[in-house]
Amino acid sequence: MLSLVAFLTILLILVLILTKKLSPLLSLIIVPSIATVIIGQGAKLGTYAVDGIKSIAPTGVMFIFAILFFGILTDAGTFDPIISKILKTVGKDPVKVAIGTAVLAMLVHLDGSGAVTFVITIPALLPLYKQLNMSNSVLATIVALGAGTMNVVPWGGPTLRAGTALGVDATQDLFVPVLIPWFVGIISVLIIAFILGKREKARLGNELEKINVDIQYDVENNELKRPKLFLINVLLIVVALVLLIKGTFPPAFVFMMATAAALLINYPKVKDQKERVDAHAKEALMMASLLFAAGSFTGIMSGTGMISSMAESLVNIIPASLGSKLPLLIGILAMPLSLLFDPDSFYFGVLPVIATAAAEFGVSAVDVGRAAILGQMTVGFPISPLTGSTFLLIGLAGVDLGDHQKKTIPWAYLISIIMLAVSLIIGAISL
Repeated sequence: MLSLVAFLTILLILVLILTKKLSPLLSLIIVPSIATVIIGQGAKLGTYAVDGIKSIAPTGVMFIFAILFFGILTDAGTFDPIISKILKTVGKDPVKVAIGTAVLAMLVHLDGSGAVTFVITIPALLPLYKQLNMSNSVLATIVALGAGTMNVVPWGGPTLRAGTALGVDATQDLFVPVLIPWFVGIISVLIIAFILGKREKARLGNELEKINVDIQYDVENNELKRPKLFLINVLLIVVALVLLIKGTFPPAFVFMMATAAALLINYPKVKDQKERVDAHAKEALMMASLLFAAGSFTGIMSGTGMISSMAESLVNIIPASLGSKLPLLIGILAMPLSLLFDPDSFYFGVLPVIATAAAEFGVSAVDVGRAAILGQMTVGFPISPLTGSTFLLIGLAGVDLGDHQKKTIPWAYLISIIMLAVSLIIGAISL
C-alpha cells in the first residue's frame, strides 16, 4: 500500500508538471501532503515537511543571494565587456556558441557542484543567448547535459555515495573502469550541442545577418553602469568562486557576503541599494519558494517511509530470470530513477538493497554501482525535481520546469544509454 501510494504520488506530480495542469510549486506541496493523509500519517505531516525544508534551507539562501549578487553585477555592467569579447570570438554562429556552452559547463563542473556550475555559466551566457536571439531552453539543456555528464567524476556526489554505500573505492572500483564510456559521454554532449546549435541556426535563418556582434555598450547613458569598477567587480567574482570551490565557507554565506560587497562597492547609497534588491527580489523569491517546496516534498517522502518502501518494491518485483541482468536493468533505469529518488535515498537506500539482491544471483555489486552512476543523479540530476540545483538552473535560465524536462530528458537518457552500451562492449560492466 505504502509503495503504491508513493509511486502514484511521484507519477501524479510529474504528470501535473509536464502537462502544466498545476504549477511545480503547488504540485510539490499539495500532492505529497494529500498522500501523507491517505496513508494515515497526517499528524506528522508538518514535522516531515519542516525537516525537509531545513535540509534544503542553505541551498535556498544561497540561491536568493546568488540571484541578487549576479543581478547587481549585471546591472553594474560587469558582464558587458565579457559578452562583447565572446561575441567577437564566436561571431554569429549559434553552433559555436552551443559547443562553447557545453565546454564551459563541463569545465566549471570539474568541482562536482551543480549549484556552482549553474550560478557561473548561466548568468555569463544568458545575455549572449539573448543578443543572438537563441533559446533559453537550449542554454539550459546544454548546460544540464554538460554538468550531468561531468557529475560522474569520483569526487562528485553520486559516485562518492555509491562507493560509500557499497564499501568500495569510488575512484578505482567505480570510476576508472567506466573512464572510456565517460569520455564517450562527453563527446556525445558536444555532438548534441552541435545538433542543437544547428537547429538554432536554421531557426534564426536570415535574422542572424541583422545582428551586430561588434557590440558597443552605451555606459554613458545608463546610470546603473559602473565601467570604472569592472576590474574590482571581476575580482569580487573570482574571490567568491575560489571560496566556493575550495569550500572555505558555506556557499550561502559566501553569496551573502559577496552580495553585501557588491552593493557597497557599486551602489554605496542606501536608496540605490534598496532599488537594486527590489529589482531582483521577485525572481529570487519565486524560485526560492520552489526550492523550499521541493525540500518539503523530499522531507515528506523520506519521513513517511515512502521512498524506502519504493526501494523494497523495486527489488521484490525483479523476477529471478532477470537476476543476472541486474546491472543492465539498473543501467537502463538509472537516469529515469533520478525522477523518483534523491541521491541519498537511492545510493544509501536503494543501491545497497539491489546490490544485496544481485549477490544472490552471483552478480558483483560494483557492476551494479557502475551502471547506477551512469545515469542516477549524474546525467539525471539537472532534470530531477528532487534536487535544488534543478530549480537553480531553470530559475537562472528563466525556463519552465516542464519545458526543460521535455527538451532535456530525451538527450540525457540517450547519453546515459550510450555510456551504458560502451561499458558493456568494453567489459566495464559484466553480465
